Amino acid sequence: MNELRDLIAREILSKIRVRRVLQYALYLFLALLTQNMLLTQLRIAGVCPMILPAVAVAVGMFEGATWGAVFSLVLGIFADMAFVENTILFTVLFPALAFASGFISTYFINRRFFAFLGAALLGLAITALVQMMHTVALDTFSTVMFRTVVLQTLWSMPFSILAFLPPARWIE
Repeated sequence: MNELRDLIAREILSKIRVRRVLQYALYLFLALLTQNMLLTQLRIAGVCPMILPAVAVAVGMFEGATWGAVFSLVLGIFADMAFVENTILFTVLFPALAFASGFISTYFINRRFFAFLGAALLGLAITALVQMMHTVALDTFSTVMFRTVVLQTLWSMPFSILAFLPPARWIE
């Protein structure tokens, strides 16, 4: 009798995991489509908003450090394919952001909206700074780049709210 109960419990858990993986696959696909088709059209002073770092932070916060890094690795690979100027920048950066946000949300902060906004702001700023450093390494430095970093980070914040909503609903 206990073996049957354990078998049924394992089957239910495996179906829940498969469903969760499919939900996140669709979520990441829609985030990439939104980034590449919609947000690239919304430019202020030549800067378009970037939602993908906030997506990586959200996945890390709600799925934990390990699964967040795995999902964000896939997101980073496809983001690097979409942004032809990058080689492996997002493939390395997004799993690191997801792992850090998952670790911090496990031990130090809660998984609420304002904590997410703080983590997303930090993730967006780190992404913009890393993109700036990538440009500096390939070309030359200009102080105008700091204005671009700040503008990209602030212009991306309103759109990061969209990254919070689906994972927050799936957890609760």
